[in-house]
Amino acid sequence: MSDTHPEPGARIDIPSVPNLRDIGGYVTADGHRVRTGLLYRSAELDHLRGQDADIARFEELGIRTVVDLRTEAERTAAPDFVPDGVTDLICDVLADDAGAGPAQLLKVISDPAAAEEMLGGGRAVEMFEGGYRDIVSLASALRGYRTMFETIVDEGALPLLFHCTTGKDRTGWAAASTLLLLGVAEETVLAEYELTNRDLIPALKPVFEQFRAAGGDPELLRPVLGVDAAYLAAALAEMRDRFGTIEGYFADGLGIGEDGQAALRGALLET
Repeated sequence: MSDTHPEPGARIDIPSVPNLRDIGGYVTADGHRVRTGLLYRSAELDHLRGQDADIARFEELGIRTVVDLRTEAERTAAPDFVPDGVTDLICDVLADDAGAGPAQLLKVISDPAAAEEMLGGGRAVEMFEGGYRDIVSLASALRGYRTMFETIVDEGALPLLFHCTTGKDRTGWAAASTLLLLGVAEETVLAEYELTNRDLIPALKPVFEQFRAAGGDPELLRPVLGVDAAYLAAALAEMRDRFGTIEGYFADGLGIGEDGQAALRGALLET
């Protein structure tokens, strides 16, 4: 392998777009490498608006398609800024259950009393484990991810960026399932997933401080604003229970059979 490849998981520093990174560069079990410069993950893009330097840096990535995995309420509260010429594709993963944990971020972080009731006593982990099972098996999730993966192999769609609100849950599963299908080892996929705690938590320091000032315990927010290996484990368990393997998830869950899976590998793996 060439030593000129960028370091996998490197953070892309665009301050108004936290949790932004390329999911390429990882090596598969059979020695292939995931192409870089094709698939990016991030938090929502609303804060990009009006930030000329950040917009210029974002445009340097050459992104042609943005896949928005958020609910209608999330999109209304914080509409994306998408540069001219970029296709904005809505794939509402939690449309069938907007009350799932990953869609409740805005409500929880703005109300310390609600946070204590919803998250205290270990309830946060339970809520997010359930939310991750929904991300794998809800009908709307299967529709949304199918659209995303079908778009990846459309001519002219790449480079593509996918995101939700903070870029960690719905986005985390999108990245994890992509890398697993491509043949990246599960422990490496988990390590990529946990980079969100490196890239997102520092960017959300003002949120923690505001919550503290309102009388809340910032520790309550960590399970909500960060990621935990238990969350991804819940998604993987749901995948195996329902579909057996990652290939079964794509075939029987998303309706993307062997030919479609081969097309994804052909588009995203170096030869």
